[in-house]
Amino acid sequence: MKRLFFTFLGLFIFASCAVKVPLTKQIQDEYNLTSENLPKQKIQFFVSSEIILERSTQQGSSTTTSDGTLVTNSSKISDRIIILPRTKCVIDQVNANGAFLIRFEVGPGKTLTFMTRPNMDAGKYYFVADWQQGKGGKVIYGEKDEYFATPTSGNAYLLVKVKKSQKNKRKDRVVKGMKV
Repeated sequence: MKRLFFTFLGLFIFASCAVKVPLTKQIQDEYNLTSENLPKQKIQFFVSSEIILERSTQQGSSTTTSDGTLVTNSSKISDRIIILPRTKCVIDQVNANGAFLIRFEVGPGKTLTFMTRPNMDAGKYYFVADWQQGKGGKVIYGEKDEYFATPTSGNAYLLVKVKKSQKNKRKDRVVKGMKV
């Protein structure tokens, strides 16, 4: 009896959970999500895969010592922003071309652009960057800070939780019939 109870409890909990699905035009149509009302609604989005933004600066100088030795000093400063899969995010703005500005953290300019790809039938909203051969995708993140996204970051797309809820009301009445 306990097994049966816990089995039904587990099935109930599993059935009531929301599922993360890619945000597509079909989902937008089904839930009446237009570009005007989408930023106003409090919808939780997620990113499907890891996005890594990198930037580095190098500085160097050459000097000579008192004994005539040449000394070269160099330093490299690297800055990486890592957005893990399933990281929560919100929509900040919808551009006129249909691109979504997605915010992962608070701060001016700290948004990434997601947009549908014209040659893809699925209609998922993928991470957008200015992709350059050998460097990755160039993006501006923060206060005019230039980063390069790793090539695998281009596979990231937006996810949204969808939960199907169906309520049925049924009223039964047994008719006794009529007697002559």
